[in-house]
Amino acid sequence: MFAAEIRKRRIAGIRSSKWRWHPDAVFVKINGERHYQWRAVDHEGEVLESFVTKTRGKKAALKFLKKAMRKHGRPEVLVTDRLRSYGAALKEIGAADRQETGRWLNNRAENSHLPFRRRERAMLRFRRMRSLQRFVAVHASVSNHFNQERHLYTRNNFKINRAAALSEWRQLSSA
Repeated sequence: MFAAEIRKRRIAGIRSSKWRWHPDAVFVKINGERHYQWRAVDHEGEVLESFVTKTRGKKAALKFLKKAMRKHGRPEVLVTDRLRSYGAALKEIGAADRQETGRWLNNRAENSHLPFRRRERAMLRFRRMRSLQRFVAVHASVSNHFNQERHLYTRNNFKINRAAALSEWRQLSSA
């Protein structure tokens, strides 16, 4: 409930003319089996959508992209790695001309996996695909809300932004 409300407020404020998405798929082991967590990160490094599947083909990429676009609208540019599933899915959606690929262009998505991996280690892995899906859906929204990349701000601005995030959280939790 909190994550959905945070997501609604944030997405309404960040759509811009240069809205870029960085989708990526991550390997996640659940009871020794390999699964894939699809993630879309925007140009500011905020996680937009997370989705867990058993496969990494065109069908899974198409399902993920349709879900993300239904929820957040269409981006101007999709920066992907060279996984061919993206190209095939984007061609079917009709957004193949919006795709950019390059050697280091998708670092924004790769760096967004680090907090998830840290949390995954602390939780000693996941047992079921359903619990992983529930966790990633909430984790992204809440961590986006409180992650204030401190090195980019002065201490005073950091404190102001942190106080604003906490007051919004308290407002959400009291409703």
